[in-house]
Amino acid sequence: MKINVSQRDDVIILTPIGKIIGPAVSDLRKTIDEQLANFTDAPKFLINFADVSMLDSSGLGTLMGTHVSVVRKNGRIAVINVGANIKNLIVRSRLISVFEHFDSEDEAIASLTSDG
Repeated sequence: MKINVSQRDDVIILTPIGKIIGPAVSDLRKTIDEQLANFTDAPKFLINFADVSMLDSSGLGTLMGTHVSVVRKNGRIAVINVGANIKNLIVRSRLISVFEHFDSEDEAIASLTSDG
């Protein structure tokens, strides 16, 4: 799995490519931890799932850990382009309300960077 990292208007955008399963979960966690280390307060993360074909329970656990870490620093985390399989996993896990969902990157960035 490859993870593209970019930044737009103080929002870190993570775009994983491939399957978030097995060893790839550790790679994702390492990338997230590296990005979180750059923030002392209020990190903003956007995860773009457009190129993710599979997510397992370990990957979901990593996303939950990320959510906890971001919230502890008074930050926000959002997701876009969540495919049906991943969305079903999140719904079945009863975690659908944990992540902010947006239809586009522009919409997510606008919301994450607003003061409200």
